[in-house]
Amino acid sequence: MTTVPARADVPIESTWNHESVFASFDAWREEYQAAMAKLPEIDGYKGTLSQGPERLAEWFDFHQALARRVWTLYMYPVMWQACDGENEEIKGMVGQAQGLAGQFMAGAAFAEPELLALDGDQLQGWLQRDDLKHYQHHIDDLLRKKKHVLSGEVESVLGLLSDPLGRIESVRSALNDMDLKFEPAADSGGAPQPLVQSTINKLLASGERETRKSAWQNYADSYLEFQNTFATTYLASVTRDVALARLRGYESVLQAKLSPNNIPVEVFHNLIDTYKKHIPTWHRYWDVRRRALGYETIHPWDIWAPLTANDPELTYPEAVEMIADGMAPLGEAYVETMRRGCLEERWVDYAINEGKSEGAFSFGTYDSHPFIMMSFDGNLSSMSTLAHELGHSMHSHYTRARQPFVYSNYSMFAAEVASNFNQAMVRAHLFAGQDDRDFQLALIQEAMDNLHRYFFIMPTLARFELEVHTRMENDEPLTPETLNEIMAGFYAEGYGETMSDDPRRTGITWAQFGHLYEAYYTFQYATGISAAHALANAILAGEDDGAVGRYHTFLRAGGSEYAIPALKAAGVDMSTPLAVEETFKVLEGLVDRLEGLI
Repeated sequence: MTTVPARADVPIESTWNHESVFASFDAWREEYQAAMAKLPEIDGYKGTLSQGPERLAEWFDFHQALARRVWTLYMYPVMWQACDGENEEIKGMVGQAQGLAGQFMAGAAFAEPELLALDGDQLQGWLQRDDLKHYQHHIDDLLRKKKHVLSGEVESVLGLLSDPLGRIESVRSALNDMDLKFEPAADSGGAPQPLVQSTINKLLASGERETRKSAWQNYADSYLEFQNTFATTYLASVTRDVALARLRGYESVLQAKLSPNNIPVEVFHNLIDTYKKHIPTWHRYWDVRRRALGYETIHPWDIWAPLTANDPELTYPEAVEMIADGMAPLGEAYVETMRRGCLEERWVDYAINEGKSEGAFSFGTYDSHPFIMMSFDGNLSSMSTLAHELGHSMHSHYTRARQPFVYSNYSMFAAEVASNFNQAMVRAHLFAGQDDRDFQLALIQEAMDNLHRYFFIMPTLARFELEVHTRMENDEPLTPETLNEIMAGFYAEGYGETMSDDPRRTGITWAQFGHLYEAYYTFQYATGISAAHALANAILAGEDDGAVGRYHTFLRAGGSEYAIPALKAAGVDMSTPLAVEETFKVLEGLVDRLEGLI
């Protein structure tokens, strides 16, 4: 690829089915005005929830109906902007959607304090009514968090502030996805290769070492050029998180982020401690990879270098079928729903185009398809990314099909299980069915790339944000250089003596991950991949007839159950480090397999 196509030039079948949400921008604007007109009706419910169960049921119905409209109005322009960041019209719609969401949350903020002011026994009695019974877990959860819920007036103010405070990440996104420009990469002959967010992964996986090196260096250098701006936005988000945690009476941001989903902080520390214990496994992998590539010295830009020159090339439909075959143990209904979403209903925006955001994600609402944004570039890695995001989308599909709106979302802790589970299942299917040496090497490459991201980078980022938040909580100074030094130090530990590092460029890695703006999100990739491997191994072993059924139950649970007990019922106890240990055994097995092949 010598140029990256404009959004208008990519085939419609490679884009998400936005017309299934709104027929046009004008239709979105019409619905936006209608939703805005409903906001004043919220005031009519304030101070009335104590009138009786009928009034409470009316409020729940009204609130959820309006919430469904607001979040669909929000999803539409945000998804569009991720796929086409250069669309000027969409930028204004994103701002409008953020404002609408902020006003809605501010208006509805009275409800929780009002409910908590009710007599507990009286409220429990109301929940026995048929039209309120399904709110039992919702109310129990609210009561559990009672001491962290503030007065109605304060909650309303915080709701209004959610929009301006949320725009911290929007500033980062605008800089990262639209304004940040990169010097083109260059191959060994000096030929330029376009470097944008949607091509960086392809370039880092190039068989041309000079292409990888220049792409990695140029990518990092652009972030270094804007390190002050990135540091300002990131530290603003950290400051916001610390202030909100203190305001709500939490001991730390870590507790503030984990407690709402009833996740003990020990789960976070179990992961970090287990990761640190097994860092030598990564040192061994760097050395085996160096020998596999035939290099005297391995550098960070060699981490994604192909282990074979014969990496299979896949079309998007071929990737879908490969995933469908791997997910066959989950049953025909699962596979056909997934296949239809990919090939007929256009859940996936897989085009590569100018202005497209980095990375990949699954995003939808209760009333839309579970859409996916990614850049599919025709290799096993792209296939695996698609499998990962389809895990999220199928989780959303099953949850929304079974649960009422109040439980239609699930925690991030649960979310990263379904995505990594898909990858583990597909990978096991391919390892068992493809004995060609080049295919095996390419599959090891894909597996190790995935584990590198979720079992090396994400725990490293988690350690980084724990250090940054702890320093902020202790009122210690933080600067762009401080952030770079913290990051470089953790990478140096992870790379050990087997990797020839470039600390200055490695140190800016933190700026490349928007994940950090949702504090303590990153560690859940590592816990997710751990739970996923434990559950997939149980199904693949074929020794437990109920394993598939329990996994389907987990997918359908949504927010009706906390993640830790839901996963325990599915077959894995994440309150202990056992699943993390099991996944390090998977990692060690892959390193053994690679060493055997070379």
